[in-house]
Amino acid sequence: MDRMRKKNKKDTKDILNDDDHEGESPSMQQNQHPKESDAPAGETDSLDGGEASPDAKLSPEEISDLQSKLEESQAQADEYLDGWQRARAEFANYKKRIKRERERIYQNAAGDIVKQYLLVIDDLDRALKNRPDAGDGADWAEGIELIYRKTLSILEAEGITPMDAEGKIFDPNKHEAIAQTDSDEHESDQIIEVVQQGYTIGDRVLRPAMVRIAA
Repeated sequence: MDRMRKKNKKDTKDILNDDDHEGESPSMQQNQHPKESDAPAGETDSLDGGEASPDAKLSPEEISDLQSKLEESQAQADEYLDGWQRARAEFANYKKRIKRERERIYQNAAGDIVKQYLLVIDDLDRALKNRPDAGDGADWAEGIELIYRKTLSILEAEGITPMDAEGKIFDPNKHEAIAQTDSDEHESDQIIEVVQQGYTIGDRVLRPAMVRIAA
């Protein structure tokens, strides 16, 4: 009997406690737990991850150090740019020098071959100076002249051109004087007659012209 009485008292007490809690509102129950905003200021700051404030400013020493590094980087960039420009100019000059050297080698090789055919052109030139003006010989001379002009056009395509020496002042770099004649119609050292035609290849003399000049 005593055990049953004790159990009934305990059950009655538990029911009364449950009734007391049921009368409280949810807001009252929530207020029983501490809010996160009520945490100490130090603990709230620690939750931010320790990031620096956006209002933080660099010190004068830091600004000076950054400026020095910027100037050093700019100077190095200018140095690299200057070196690149020099290398580019040197390479361009190298290409021009190689091109001139190739042209010179080609002209030398072509000149050595063409010189052998200039003698044939000389014969055609002399034949045309004594060409007949009428008859069958005139027709023959026209054919020779056609061959002569065609040969000259082939040479010109290779950069080989005859000199225009007659009437010019004698130039030992371009002309070879074989005779000197008194002439009242010409100045001293003026070319009176071209005995053998001279030729140039590019900007240099392939064969000097043989000429007679005025005394």
